[in-house]
Amino acid sequence: MSTNAELATIFERMAAMLELLGEDRFRVNAHARAARAIEALSGDVAEIAEDEKALTSIDGIGAKTAKKIREYVETGRVHEHDELLAKVPAGLLEVLDVPGLGPKTVRMMWQEKGVESIADLKRILDDGSILDLPRMGEKTVQNIRESLAFAAKSSERIRLGDALPIAERLVARLEKVKGVQRVAYAGSLRRGRETIGDLDILVSAKDGAAAREAFTGMEGVEKVLASGEKKSSVRLQAGKISVQADLRVVDDAAFGAALMYFTGSKEHNVRLRERAIRMGMTLNEYGLFPETEGEKPPQERGVKPVASRTEEEIYQALGMAFVPAELREDQGEVSDGWETPELVEVSDVRAELHAHTTASDGVMSIVELAQCAKARGFHTIAVTDHSKSSVIAHGLDEARLRKHIEQVREANGRVKGITILAGSEVDIHADGSLDYDDELLAELDVVVASPHAALRQETKEATKRLLRAVAHPLVHVLGHPTGRIINRREGLQPDMAEVAAAAAEHGTALEINCNHLRLDLRDRDVRIALEHGALLALNCDVHAEDDFDELRYGVLTGRRGGLTPDRCINTWGAKKLHGWLKKKRGG
Repeated sequence: MSTNAELATIFERMAAMLELLGEDRFRVNAHARAARAIEALSGDVAEIAEDEKALTSIDGIGAKTAKKIREYVETGRVHEHDELLAKVPAGLLEVLDVPGLGPKTVRMMWQEKGVESIADLKRILDDGSILDLPRMGEKTVQNIRESLAFAAKSSERIRLGDALPIAERLVARLEKVKGVQRVAYAGSLRRGRETIGDLDILVSAKDGAAAREAFTGMEGVEKVLASGEKKSSVRLQAGKISVQADLRVVDDAAFGAALMYFTGSKEHNVRLRERAIRMGMTLNEYGLFPETEGEKPPQERGVKPVASRTEEEIYQALGMAFVPAELREDQGEVSDGWETPELVEVSDVRAELHAHTTASDGVMSIVELAQCAKARGFHTIAVTDHSKSSVIAHGLDEARLRKHIEQVREANGRVKGITILAGSEVDIHADGSLDYDDELLAELDVVVASPHAALRQETKEATKRLLRAVAHPLVHVLGHPTGRIINRREGLQPDMAEVAAAAAEHGTALEINCNHLRLDLRDRDVRIALEHGALLALNCDVHAEDDFDELRYGVLTGRRGGLTPDRCINTWGAKKLHGWLKKKRGG
């Protein structure tokens, strides 16, 4: 684990433990904010640990936090973290993760019933002693039981590519309900996070009851958790995916404010509210209001909002440029002078440079692959079947590859309206060497070099390995650079800043693998790549026709990292792209 990741985890734990100990809310929030700030850093925090000014210039890191960072870099520990661990049983943090159990309840269980682990929680559930606690009735206890069962069934957060289709089906179902005016999904899903905790759906309707009934009665609902006038919650089963979905019924006039609020992130919303206050206004989920005196919220006092119908109106009233949902992560987007970037769109992508056929582990022929790409409006498709070391994927040895190149060239002459390039996804060995010699690599139009094995290397070795690959004069694209699989495999943890700088120097593109199992590069690594001047590639790693549809997940990841079309080689016109590819062939 990198220094940033380790420190972020430590600060997250400290925030949770402080909350369980009933400490001041300010201290809790300070540690949670520090965790987010460290996690979002593009460079290694250890490199600036001795620079007090550099550390404290990072939003979310104050003098006390900086001191703890230096302590960790120097000693590998944070004394305050160790002190808190001595006070809070480790298993209690797992209890806090149970849906529906807040810090106050968990603290009460700990102090009054000796609950220090999930096993202890199950014990007081089984013997019924949990009912001795205040505000703990049969219904609440049953909800806790179901939450434990649900957590065991779906212990991992849901991947973006699993959650988005479910949310889209919910939205489509609600749009058909008579009287519904607007429907949208919100939350971390709308922001394009790689994993999702639950689904948030907003609806405005002339008949809120009809929308609520359609939501709670739709196919796949296992259990209705709550059904109220303004909010309903259900547990959905979609194939192997179990997820909680919440429906919020809002006034159409305040739909924009509600969408902004429930999209988040929480940190972005805090920044917006702070800005509103400085401007003499109040911002909440009902709208942006002029500041007026009164104990009740402005909407309950009949105060007319300055803006509420759309997000665009609210940002404008706050004197800000519109912030796309993917960038609402408190990364400086609320500061004065920030401008809306022209982020990449799915429609911008005109080429696929990482695709497999029946020659290795794909299911389409060269011609079928090309026809699918052409039907999607692409001007170029690269056939990049696996190299010989990927035995399980039926990788091609030298003789098979040379024959395959001839077959690609022949197909290119038969399929009109699209260019078919001969390429290979070449394995990067543990030492950074490639699976084919340079003579054979030079015969290819496109070389995508990817790590597939030895994915537990230490950071130093992993970095050297990838640096050697991106510096190779015949490599065009570094494919799925870490080899991670979301929720299954962590993959390599190289120094991405160093890799990105080398990629920029040698003109090698770094791939965002759009497959929702990978999304590799991560969004934070996309930011690092852009900061260091590297080019990016958005590739679907196509094995079957449906894989082209994965493009949108990679685009969301790219947008979260700030990717613009000019920095993405797949958006270029044919002449520019082919010219860039030929440069590494001396053309």
